[in-house]
Amino acid sequence: MTGPAFTGRCYCGDCQITARSEPEAVSWCHCADCRRLTGAPAAAFAAFPEESVTLTPTPTPLEATPGVTRWACPRCGSALAARFSYLPGQLYLPLGVLDAADSLAPALHSHHASRLSWLHIADDAPRHAGTARDALSDEALSGSEE
Repeated sequence: MTGPAFTGRCYCGDCQITARSEPEAVSWCHCADCRRLTGAPAAAFAAFPEESVTLTPTPTPLEATPGVTRWACPRCGSALAARFSYLPGQLYLPLGVLDAADSLAPALHSHHASRLSWLHIADDAPRHAGTARDALSDEALSGSEE
């Protein structure tokens, strides 16, 4: 990465986030789990290489859904990061906790079939009815097609 790191923090400021690379993907997610996690009608995340992300202090992981590990601030409960077993090597950071969120426009929608019926996001990003794992995988992001 040639520029400064991406930084962020939780609501209360106890947890700091640093990502020392460019995001590999930025995506909307309309699934019920992400809505419940964020309390928003849709969630937006940036995927970073896991080794480039530091959460300080390191919060305790939560695994409420098989194959999904999430981290939140122990004091205020802000969602900080998520890892999905089907997307190895990536850590997903909610855009709302990142300082540079305005520069990270989502490029696709996942679980679009689960969206709230009244929510209409006016963009031209591809919409995946279910998981967008193929579009979010390292292979798809590097440009190789199967």
